[in-house]
Amino acid sequence: MNANPSRPPLPPFTLETAIAKVRAAEDAWNSRDPQRIALAYSQDSAWRNRAEFFSGRPAIVDFLTRKWAKELDYRLIKELWAYCEDRIAVRFAYEWRDEAGQWFRAYGNENWEFDADGLMRQRHASINDLAIETGERKFHWDSWGPRPLDHPSLSELGL
Repeated sequence: MNANPSRPPLPPFTLETAIAKVRAAEDAWNSRDPQRIALAYSQDSAWRNRAEFFSGRPAIVDFLTRKWAKELDYRLIKELWAYCEDRIAVRFAYEWRDEAGQWFRAYGNENWEFDADGLMRQRHASINDLAIETGERKFHWDSWGPRPLDHPSLSELGL
């Protein structure tokens, strides 16, 4: 069995396949399953997330495990910004709360580069957090699992 099976859609991307790749990433991250998510990245995937720099699947699993120990009730929406051949740019927002019950909305952009098997080999993320009141939340669906198909996108929410 191949230790690195391909992860369609594969580059070069079209508008349709880039949108599908973005939605697959969103759905995976909303599972909050670090082991599952790490399989979408190459063995030596290089990341910049905010001010953290690391590489490799074990580091990705460690990072995501730490992330979701802090960012409770996480819900994410991603939206395609641009694409070409083996690269995709997305904008995203996610909502989460801390242990004290304070809600936040994080806004960000990611630049992705994929290998021929559709595994992400580079991920560069810039993210800013904004404290929000509970009544300002916009992401409402079951806390574990993908965003429902009928839930508004970032553009539809005016974000």
